[in-house]
Amino acid sequence: MNRIEIVLGDITRLKVEAIVNAANESLLGGGGVDGAIHHAAGPELLKECQTLGGCDTGFAKIRNGYQLPAQFVIHTVGPIWQGGNNNEAQLLASCYEQCLKLASHKGIKTLAFPAISCGVYGYPITQACAIAVQQVSHFLQNHEEIEKVIFCCFGKEIESQLKLALTNMSAD
Repeated sequence: MNRIEIVLGDITRLKVEAIVNAANESLLGGGGVDGAIHHAAGPELLKECQTLGGCDTGFAKIRNGYQLPAQFVIHTVGPIWQGGNNNEAQLLASCYEQCLKLASHKGIKTLAFPAISCGVYGYPITQACAIAVQQVSHFLQNHEEIEKVIFCCFGKEIESQLKLALTNMSAD
């Protein structure tokens, strides 16, 4: 658990090797963290994303960070909350797993996640934070090559729920 950190701040300013973008399926930018990342990275990121043909929910694609402090952006598409009976939990878990697999494959040692699907996609924050912490913790147990995962929170509610989920995970 000492390889997981929770911070309140702006993911576009973190000095890590990769940041994760909670993207929409087009990968062409949007609101929230997606728009902020595209804006901070500059127009080159959009140009590169236009060649990708989008991304399915639960999957991830990695691209350059351009003007960001991070060398890479890992785009993942989280599920839209529809009540919990449409594989939302499995799709959200897959987002974290796919991002971590890409990072491991690329030799990335430090990366930061936003709260995937917790904004306009409406995923209940408590459940989303528990899934995030569980997936990252389990992955790190078997992958020493990733040295640090940061959960970067834009608001205090998500920060407190991530801290609670991490405390609960440590107690198990």
